[in-house]
Amino acid sequence: MTGILDQHILALESMRKYPDPLFYRGDLSLLERPKVSVVGTRRPSAYTRQYTYDLARALSRRGVCIVSGAAMGVDAIAHQGAGADNTIAVMANGLDIRYPAVNASMIAGIEQSGLVLSQFPDGQRAANWGFVVRNELVVALGDILIVTEADENSGSMRSVEYALKMEKPIYVLPHPLDASRGTNRLLARGEARPIYDVEVFAGMFGVAPATTAIARDDFFYLCQTHPTLDEVVSAFGDRVYEAELSGEVRIENGRVRLN
Repeated sequence: MTGILDQHILALESMRKYPDPLFYRGDLSLLERPKVSVVGTRRPSAYTRQYTYDLARALSRRGVCIVSGAAMGVDAIAHQGAGADNTIAVMANGLDIRYPAVNASMIAGIEQSGLVLSQFPDGQRAANWGFVVRNELVVALGDILIVTEADENSGSMRSVEYALKMEKPIYVLPHPLDASRGTNRLLARGEARPIYDVEVFAGMFGVAPATTAIARDDFFYLCQTHPTLDEVVSAFGDRVYEAELSGEVRIENGRVRLN
């Protein structure tokens, strides 16, 4: 679907000004999932590339939607790790323009299966001030912010400023002393927490499905949030009881939980 978003998003009230209008292409149901924002350098090291992808994939398998800015480098890797159907790309230009061109195919895939958002009308080209606007929206959408690599004076550190003002938890990858000086500075100041183990970190948000068969299943995503039995029955009918019999879920005190 394509249009102007008409639903109110509570998380965006933390922005300096609520984004109105907000244009979209894709699946608006992603806005209802737990979300993590991932940002970082456009020129990541091999180490950062690997662990950015692994983090996005591990979180996505647990039903967490990955939010990023569709730029080269860390942004693109985060979207790819999440999979097109479980990611939100926030653009710094109108949605009729797929920028940067090197990521055009990826952005098209997210339009088809995931969700693309922009505060800019069709025809608006990317400009430096537009990236600042985009970064604030990326941060506001996520429950937390992950910065996998960043220099001290980078756009990613501007995103960190937004996260601090919004009181969002910030997480970073550990780096050598002479690398990623921006994230190392955050650790030194106690403004961010390090991620030492991908699976342990992702486990804070839930469990991965036992089989890949339900890795992209909306039933699994809903059960990940510990919903009430009535909510699950309303959305999926008797499937919850079938899942209970098969051992996928258990029902405790009126709530549905994954096994």
